[in-house]
Amino acid sequence: MVPGNLLCGVSRAVEQHAVNDGVSWVRQFVVHGIGRKMHEDPKVPNFVETSGEGTDLILREGLVLAIEPMVNCGSYKVNVLKNGWTVVTKDGRLSAHFEHTVVVTRNGPEVLTKL
Repeated sequence: MVPGNLLCGVSRAVEQHAVNDGVSWVRQFVVHGIGRKMHEDPKVPNFVETSGEGTDLILREGLVLAIEPMVNCGSYKVNVLKNGWTVVTKDGRLSAHFEHTVVVTRNGPEVLTKL
């Protein structure tokens, strides 16, 4: 995540990490911008879309992204419970959801959630 790189590189990295670890990744949740609101544009899938739509943005200094893939031991399919917040896998297999907030700086990415 350095200025001038394409945003699709973030999607590709998340997807490849999941593939290498033999897990699936939930496709309905996305990497998203974060600023004055919790969920802002750009919204970027955790995988490389074949259409490329929305993933060809050029990273610029100051862009802050919440990278939060949800990975599953089984299928990528999930259900959102009635409370509108809790997410469970459709097949009942184990899952993990984690997040890092990263800012693009002239010196490279800075992981704000590690500070």
